[in-house]
Amino acid sequence: MKSKIAICFLFTFITFFSQAQNETSTSLKPGSISGKVIDKKTNEAIPYVTISIIDEGKIITGGISQDNGNFTVKNIPLKTVTVEIIFIGYKKQTVTINLSNTDKSINLKTIYLEEEATLLKEVEIVKDKSIIEQKIDRKVINVGKDLISAGATAGEIMNNIPSVSVDPQTNAISLRGNENVRILVDGKPTNVSAAQLLQQIPSASIKQIELITNPSAKYNPEGMSGIINIVLHKNAKLGFNGSINNGVTFAITPKVNSSIDMNYRSGKFNFYGNYGFNHGKYANNGFINILEVDNRSNQLFDFGNKNTSHLGKIGLDFYINDRNTISFYTNQSRFDGDGFGKTDVDFTSGSNPDIVQLFINDNSNTTQTYNLDYKHDFKKEGENIELEINYNLNDGRELAYFSYPNLNSAFSNQVKTLGDNTIINLDYVNPLTDKTKLELGLESRIEATDNSFDITNNYDSDFDFKRTIHSAYVTYGKQFEKWSYQLGSRFEQYNVDSQFRKLDSEDINLNGNTTEILTENYEDEIFAVYPSAYLTYTPSEKNSFNLNFSRRVDRPSIGQVNPIREWSTPTVTSVGEPSLVPQFTNSFELNYTRKTKIGSITSGVFYRMIEDEITRSVYTDPLDENRQILTYLNFEDNNAYGLEVSGNLDFTKWWSANISFDAYYRKVKGAVENEQNVIETSTVDATLFNSRINNNFKITKNLRAQWFGMYRGQDKSLQYTRKAMWKTDIGASLTVMKGNGTVSARFSDIFKSMNFQFEGSKPSPREGEFNWESRSVYLGFNYKFGSGKNGALQRKQRDKNETQGGGGMF
Repeated sequence: MKSKIAICFLFTFITFFSQAQNETSTSLKPGSISGKVIDKKTNEAIPYVTISIIDEGKIITGGISQDNGNFTVKNIPLKTVTVEIIFIGYKKQTVTINLSNTDKSINLKTIYLEEEATLLKEVEIVKDKSIIEQKIDRKVINVGKDLISAGATAGEIMNNIPSVSVDPQTNAISLRGNENVRILVDGKPTNVSAAQLLQQIPSASIKQIELITNPSAKYNPEGMSGIINIVLHKNAKLGFNGSINNGVTFAITPKVNSSIDMNYRSGKFNFYGNYGFNHGKYANNGFINILEVDNRSNQLFDFGNKNTSHLGKIGLDFYINDRNTISFYTNQSRFDGDGFGKTDVDFTSGSNPDIVQLFINDNSNTTQTYNLDYKHDFKKEGENIELEINYNLNDGRELAYFSYPNLNSAFSNQVKTLGDNTIINLDYVNPLTDKTKLELGLESRIEATDNSFDITNNYDSDFDFKRTIHSAYVTYGKQFEKWSYQLGSRFEQYNVDSQFRKLDSEDINLNGNTTEILTENYEDEIFAVYPSAYLTYTPSEKNSFNLNFSRRVDRPSIGQVNPIREWSTPTVTSVGEPSLVPQFTNSFELNYTRKTKIGSITSGVFYRMIEDEITRSVYTDPLDENRQILTYLNFEDNNAYGLEVSGNLDFTKWWSANISFDAYYRKVKGAVENEQNVIETSTVDATLFNSRINNNFKITKNLRAQWFGMYRGQDKSLQYTRKAMWKTDIGASLTVMKGNGTVSARFSDIFKSMNFQFEGSKPSPREGEFNWESRSVYLGFNYKFGSGKNGALQRKQRDKNETQGGGGMF
């Protein structure tokens, strides 16, 4: 089945290639054929059927049928040739024709295609197992049922992906050990934070996860460690069809996850819509023991959250004609979270009074996205121009109450975040020859975020952040024999303008009120060039090498520059630093892929040169010596390098596995406070090891079992050393209802070995541990409905170097 589908797609590709190759010699090939393709059972026209013209066993030209089933293929030599009519889910039709000077044009009239029932039963949106592919500029993980059953959300399956780690406490995501990574959904950015985004996207909606560690000049250059692009399912079937997914996770507290995807394709229109719902309670706890002789304390934490999220998307594609397509969609999302917690600080030495802090907060976030896309295909095969406009609105609000029963003190925080951004891009692609391709593009990004902070309903401060980025890019690629290369550059003009206003705590009038507002302005303007280069060598079908380079930037995010508090505990407050400047990175990477009898193995090394590195800094709060401020600063140049190995291996007919190992070295620099309360520059050499194995066992035709194991090695930072952690999961999936339904189950962290343990010496000796609901049981059910048939629909996704289907929530 899979080989037949692959052959169909290969025929389609070769057909397009051949058609472009022969476009310049029309006068030498005056023959043509025409006809109409009809479903034999329903008598309905079938669009997007592949028509291939074969001469002496080779495809020399071809075409596809239109919405009404009609087709015309020109540029055929005057001789006897074979016509093949191919469409997925139908039996192939073959016709032999003889074109001559007296009969240059032949009408095949009506061609009836008959369904191939056994073939249709095998066509599934979700594969049994996940497959990892190494492409010229990215690693693509095709998500299968084994990963879907890993958990209800994107965040829960990300930890099973090679090179990716998700902090279980904060949901911060890192790529190759670095959190400076750009998160895209269907190739587009979103105002929703990565931590929140990973909790909102249902795992069943994910088609692929792309790890673009060295993106080309076509991409926005933000993110030192690269880009993680989450590609969501979008149906490509004719008629009405879709899927329903429901799941529940049992841990200390229960969590539910549901989604529904629907699609209707008829004639020139394709309508689609989906909705996702997540709801659940989350519990975690921990402790920190300060071991300083003169200021020893024990801190106990107990936190809980109840989160609810709704995500909806509706859109349509209008195929005006064979060369023009216009598309529109809108995303609407809503997140509500109720948090509560208790922190006990017991000072066992010194004169400080004990602290008991009770915490309650209410978070809400609403995001709206509107996207309009127009694409025009020129007569030349592969040449197109596309205009896309994307507008995003974000409204986030937090209301938090802090009380200290033993101190008879209480206050509230109100934080409001309003943001909007507009992205306009124009892309042009021209395959100059069958082995060369030129890409040009323009892009403008306009972003604005307004933050305000009130304490107990009284104004405290506000922060306005605006930035504009105007860019142009060009890439040129060529293939010759066993070599291929791509060169490109992106030119960007970056402007930022921000203003921070805060009440002056030293200016108090006779009534005890603060009247003076202090204002600080921050501006920056940078013109930069971001080159990229890729070189691929394929000496044989079993071996390929890829060497690439790109220059990237980490522009300070709103969270890093916003001086309004991000979060606060009795001893630490996290704030941003408005004076941060961008961090630039030159990244080099070498990969080797080897195909064997049992699968493929990819190994790679990378090296990064980092300028003006942005890192964390900790110092004592000047207004309270018992508190510390956690913020960001720029430091000197740095470097990092690493090694990765991953493989897709089929050991037997019933046992296959995805295996990965990675090791990273980096020099961590920053400013921390020592035991004498003096800020000093500190350097730590850190090496991190990770390994994962995801086994798939085919027990019967419909029953699959999975066993997953991972190990995350010890990691060092400026303040502490995180100890190693590991876990193992088991799961199973059963196909039911004639292949339309799938029941999934997973038991995660069987031995309850995943927890965050650390010890450190700066700014004082300490040790601690945090625990969350790592041990859990997940049950899920997915059902596909509708009788639609696969259509060769195409929809270009922005920020991707290849055309793929998209859809989903963002």
